[in-house]
Amino acid sequence: MKMPIGFRFHPTDEELVVHYLKRKALSLPLPASVISEFDVLGTHPWSLPGEVNEKRYFFSSRGRDGGGSGGYWKPIGKEKPIIETGSNEVVGMRRALIFCGRKPPNHTNTRWFLH
Repeated sequence: MKMPIGFRFHPTDEELVVHYLKRKALSLPLPASVISEFDVLGTHPWSLPGEVNEKRYFFSSRGRDGGGSGGYWKPIGKEKPIIETGSNEVVGMRRALIFCGRKPPNHTNTRWFLH
């Protein structure tokens, strides 16, 4: 998605969960149409839309193994809680994944990360 000149979109994890993901799950209107739906797990990371050197945001379903993408996304590290400001309530979890070429046990890690 191409943004107009001067448009800046740098949401916090809390803003993404509370104002976008939660509203999307409840079929409520989003504050802005800046996050598109895209099958991230079924696509080569270098084929994702947008500029490679910029952060990109997508709504994507979980659970696919990326079978058609020539690799898979492997979770790394621990899940980190996303805390709502003010209430200190956990509103979501953040997890990092790395794209691995081929299938286990002969996979090769790439430099593509997803949160």
